[in-house]
Amino acid sequence: MDTATKPWVEGGIAPRWVLASGNAGKLVEMRRLLADLGIDLVAQSTLGVAPCEEPFGTFLENALEKARHASRCTGLPALADDSGLVVDALQGAPGVRSARFFGDAQSSGAVDATVGDGLSVDAQNWLWLLRRMEGVTDAARTARFVAVLCFVRQPDDPTPIWGVGFWKGRIAMAPAGAGGFGYDCVFFDPSCQQTAAEMSPAEKDGRGHRGMAIREFLASYREAYGG
Repeated sequence: MDTATKPWVEGGIAPRWVLASGNAGKLVEMRRLLADLGIDLVAQSTLGVAPCEEPFGTFLENALEKARHASRCTGLPALADDSGLVVDALQGAPGVRSARFFGDAQSSGAVDATVGDGLSVDAQNWLWLLRRMEGVTDAARTARFVAVLCFVRQPDDPTPIWGVGFWKGRIAMAPAGAGGFGYDCVFFDPSCQQTAAEMSPAEKDGRGHRGMAIREFLASYREAYGG
């Protein structure tokens, strides 16, 4: 086994990490934000790793579970991101279920099984969010994106490295912008009068929850391991 597939190499941590996600947009964003580390970040899906269960009610617990699973399956250091949208008018929903928001509604019978046919999962989710927010005033549409990062050197690493970020904003009345992914087109940042999907990648990195979490993670990682 060469150094690219070992979690421990002479002088530090292996230069190849697995991202505990198959989301192409998230992989692009993570590679951009971690470019200074000089690592080869690969999605777990390209290595044949199926997503693990995310049974917990907090972003932190799910991030750790995903990181350990990806590392266990690949033998690589793993970085996991558990993130989502917390909406005050919905008592914190969709929260840790952000990626499954519409699917959960279908499973519960809240919407007909054929609703959303032909749409991407992202579009299904944000359209269902807007439907749930019908009649909610602009002032009451406060929300925040949350991101929790977890890095482990190996599956049983006793000292995971963390990063946490929050991005405050509101849920827009209608989608705007063609960039980003997930709920970006309906998440409005009042400080710059744009949705996340209308921002350039550099603007989103500077303001966004994942950029904040990455910066906190990098500070802790460099303090612990250098790089």
